[in-house]
Amino acid sequence: MMTANSDGNYSLAKDAREIIARAREENITTVWDRLRAQEPQCGYCSLGVSCRNCAMGPCRIDPFGEGPQQGVCGADADIIVARNLGRTIAAGASAHSDHGRDILEAFHALADGRSCGYRITDEEKLKALARERGIAIDGRPLNEVARELAQAMFEEFGTRKESLDFVTRVPGKRRELWQKLGITPRGIDRENVEMLHRTTMGVDNDYINILLHGLRTGLADGWGGSMIATELSDVMFGTPKPLLASVNLGTLKADHVNIALHGHNPMLSDVIVQAAQDPELLNLAKDKGAAGINLVGLCCTGNELLMRRGIPMAGNHLMQELAIMTGALEAMVVDYQCIMPSVTEIAKCFHTQVISTFDKAKFPGAIHITFVPERGLEIGKEIVRRGVEAFANRNPQRVRIPAKPVPMMAGFSVEAILAALGGTPAPLIEAIKQGTIRGAVGVVGCNNPKIPQDYGHVRLTQRLIENDILVVVTGCAAVANGKAGQMVPEAANMAGPGLRSVCKALGIPPVLHMGSCVDNSRILVLAAALANSLGVDIDQLPLAGAAPEWYSEKAVSIGAYVVASGIYTVLGVQPPIFGSRKVVELLAGGLEDVVGAKFAVEANPEKVAVLIRRHIEAKRKALGLPHLSPEAIRVPAEAVLAGEIAA
Repeated sequence: MMTANSDGNYSLAKDAREIIARAREENITTVWDRLRAQEPQCGYCSLGVSCRNCAMGPCRIDPFGEGPQQGVCGADADIIVARNLGRTIAAGASAHSDHGRDILEAFHALADGRSCGYRITDEEKLKALARERGIAIDGRPLNEVARELAQAMFEEFGTRKESLDFVTRVPGKRRELWQKLGITPRGIDRENVEMLHRTTMGVDNDYINILLHGLRTGLADGWGGSMIATELSDVMFGTPKPLLASVNLGTLKADHVNIALHGHNPMLSDVIVQAAQDPELLNLAKDKGAAGINLVGLCCTGNELLMRRGIPMAGNHLMQELAIMTGALEAMVVDYQCIMPSVTEIAKCFHTQVISTFDKAKFPGAIHITFVPERGLEIGKEIVRRGVEAFANRNPQRVRIPAKPVPMMAGFSVEAILAALGGTPAPLIEAIKQGTIRGAVGVVGCNNPKIPQDYGHVRLTQRLIENDILVVVTGCAAVANGKAGQMVPEAANMAGPGLRSVCKALGIPPVLHMGSCVDNSRILVLAAALANSLGVDIDQLPLAGAAPEWYSEKAVSIGAYVVASGIYTVLGVQPPIFGSRKVVELLAGGLEDVVGAKFAVEANPEKVAVLIRRHIEAKRKALGLPHLSPEAIRVPAEAVLAGEIAA
């Protein structure tokens, strides 16, 4: 098994390794160096048995049983681990849901005619969302329909209703189960606030009760805040359709003004795309000696632009520092989430301007330009102008663009997938029934410097597709698979014979890009559509999820709502729960009896592939579909020979 610090092999990607070597040459500190400086990391925190929720502490439980077994208040390891996990879920759900609220605020401003640079791009989706909520559309102006829809969605954040509106998309059996368990999500803000209340000293001291509310909190993210962000982004910026683009640091151009758009919210980046096409700014770029203006994406802001505008991706989470170190980046424009504070320090070594844009996310050392949708296009032009003017400060001798771009296909929204299937999920269901496609897996999540960058994503995906399992990806995982060449139609040749035949017939890759992190909600919608078509619950389908390199609290929230929706999920990085045997047993075992799905933790993607294949075949057997016995599912011989895994 590869480890990030064993041999200096920090990344699977050639472009990343070349720029990491430059960092060594120039003594520039990177995320990998800072991780090494933190080692050994705190064992109490890694096990989840430290608590600082009140001023009687901080407290910690001795995992070896020789020291304190209770905090000052009397909380034991089970309570402390559950509290910490609950707060982590709430933080992740809050981040995604606040993103959704920002999109909703911009949508409301658009409906009121107060925004600049925005329009309703997908009218049909707007009407579909309105009909879903019983909003009349016939004979009414679009902005009037949009205004009423916005008001209805605002209610989702602080609602007093019994459930969120999007819960109607969930199969009836799953809704009944949630109701029985008391975990139907009621309001986005309500569940987050209640989790913080429950985990305050002196409130909820039942670890099972805390974790059940953790599932409810996650569900408010997946079927609430994230889904709102996805659906309204489609309305405003366009529902993604398959398109070809490119990925890696080679997307930077030596003779252009290069501006990287980094973060998660497409509101600002979409108007920057418009601004970069402004004739006045293009002429200014030429006056400065540049051939043009080149926009590239990082993280999920990049994914949003990739799937709707075909803007190339420079990289995923661990590439943000390296993009600056190419010496070819004039500006890094950031909104929020997954942006390392270190980027401003590294930018001081080059001519790059870091420009922050949201008042909730300021970075010392960055230029701050407050973004508001009412002046969207105007602000976009101001930012692009700063990037163009910075081109004159570039030192051509320091430019090092390390690779050629790799092509990738993106834009597989649920609508696009169904369109490719003729407008119905029936062909996909039939392929699964016949065994041409054994099942489907969502491989999602971040990069984590504890694992060689992209290794978990790429190796796991490789093993799944070669065994006829369709893979859908979002976020940083999607970028990893794109860099590895797994996301073009020609990659069908990497797949097993069944999946290969389907991909070649449809002209699609075996790994489908479904969007950014909030767009994991698309995977939920697709899973629900398949279950509804078959008349079963989601947990009966041959589906699984995996986050091989996760790092963020948002990933924990995603895992909570995916499992609570009935999908078995494997985490590649150990969460801080192993200080409580009872919590581990519940999440990795007992939860299956409660919601029909559970978590597993496994760092080795070869083993993860085996776990998922066995899970999928068990689901196929239960549905009466052709299946393989567990004994027939073995680790590939080359992995055994490489010494990565025991036979």
